[in-house]
Amino acid sequence: MSLRCDQTPQWPQLQAAFSAHGSRLDLREAFASDAQRFRHFSQQAPQVFADLSKNLWDADTEALLLDMARACGLPQHRDAMFAGQPINSTEGRAVLHTLLRRPRGLALPGDGPDIAQNLAEVHTTLDAMLAYADAVRADSSITDVVNIGIGGSDLGPHMAVLALEQFRDQGKRLHFVSNVDGHELHTVLQSLKARSTLFLIASKTFTTAETMTNARSALAWFAAEGGQDVGRHFAALTTNVEAAKALGITTTFGFWDWVGGRYSLWSAIGLPIAVAIGSAGFRDLLAGAHAMDEHFRTAPLAQNLPVRLGLLDVWYRNFHGFTSRCIAPYHAALRRLSAYLQQLEMESNGKRVGLDGQPLAYATSPVLWGEPGTNGQHAFFQMLHQGTDVVPLELIAVRQPTHPLEGHHNKLLANALAQAQALMVGKKGEDGHRHFPGNRPSTFLLLDELSPASLGALIALQEHRVFVSGSLWRINSFDQWGVELGKVLAKDIEARLDSGDAAGLDGSTAGLLERLRTGH
Repeated sequence: MSLRCDQTPQWPQLQAAFSAHGSRLDLREAFASDAQRFRHFSQQAPQVFADLSKNLWDADTEALLLDMARACGLPQHRDAMFAGQPINSTEGRAVLHTLLRRPRGLALPGDGPDIAQNLAEVHTTLDAMLAYADAVRADSSITDVVNIGIGGSDLGPHMAVLALEQFRDQGKRLHFVSNVDGHELHTVLQSLKARSTLFLIASKTFTTAETMTNARSALAWFAAEGGQDVGRHFAALTTNVEAAKALGITTTFGFWDWVGGRYSLWSAIGLPIAVAIGSAGFRDLLAGAHAMDEHFRTAPLAQNLPVRLGLLDVWYRNFHGFTSRCIAPYHAALRRLSAYLQQLEMESNGKRVGLDGQPLAYATSPVLWGEPGTNGQHAFFQMLHQGTDVVPLELIAVRQPTHPLEGHHNKLLANALAQAQALMVGKKGEDGHRHFPGNRPSTFLLLDELSPASLGALIALQEHRVFVSGSLWRINSFDQWGVELGKVLAKDIEARLDSGDAAGLDGSTAGLLERLRTGH
């Protein structure tokens, strides 16, 4: 029987290890005393090399964490996910985003009875979606593609299109609209012409308030600008085909209830990625993710990179008490990665109750935040180096540049290496203001190049890492009930903004409502 992490024999052993030496581990001394530390705490996974050696743990701690993972039933939980068992317990759903990137016809040990049929449907939809993407790419009359979605229907595709801009069809301009704030859509529409624009409306249910508000405004703009043939200039990424048809949208691509929004860029939600980089590029993205899936599924836990990262996250959150993690990609094309990872981790693991619905006795998801590398150095790295809180830093670098400008890339890589080094070694200052305490942890992830395959592997690595920590915490990482209450209240307040009715509201909300309606 699998146990919750704090019920395992290893939990008190880890507490004791932390009290005895873990809280006082000095990275400088650790490297001085162990010539093999880098070798032990670094590894190559598909498309991603990881250096975990500048983190505040040792081999004994990692061994205890691995034993705890086994006691928690992590391998069995992982296998249940791949097999299509309904591990999303509050919604009674399977969790099969990995199926979206599994090669056609590939059977795996332990496959559930529906896997083969689901995989066939995945590839039927994928083929149709990619054929449409290539047709759009070949249509010179379409110059602009606007993706209207929010959350997982925006963050993943937007991040990936920016990350793969070197592979993008330069004849197409891609725009992303997510915010219900009309300023965003209005700004985009000002630069467009109806006859040369394709709108992609991304909403699984076709009821998402922000997305449907923007979609209706886009349809109204299209008509006002003399647009002809909604069916040609609008496509829907949805399972609600009838709702799309009601708006005149006849081209639709669906997906399944076992695909969570934040795990959906591999599905039809990835259509803007396919339009940007083409069907071959999109298949490379899937292949890179599948390679990481296989690594996670088959590699021994001690050499399994998603497992090691997830265990490190638990060690930091529950024993060191670190409340956040900073993401610093040293590549400008990865500038939206931090925003994407925020949803992936905090919507998945930002839970206060376990699978039994009871409050947990320990912390779960950290806060994720960050900016591209050298920009962050001139903004918040001061706090990382000399602030009162210790914040683990995750640096992501790419060995090979794709631009021709001399001197830039070595400076960029030098900064990435120097920041990780400086955080660890510190510097004794002549006074407190110039003193760097050092011994501050960092993880270094290195891609040989930024390509569809390497991006796919990097994203899948992060997905599985979140699964690992959520599995040990024994929470459901695949629902998001926490986003619902605000949506419900917003509908009520929207009506009150029109009517002015403040009955039953708290004093603050009533006062703000009046201020917004009248200006005083």
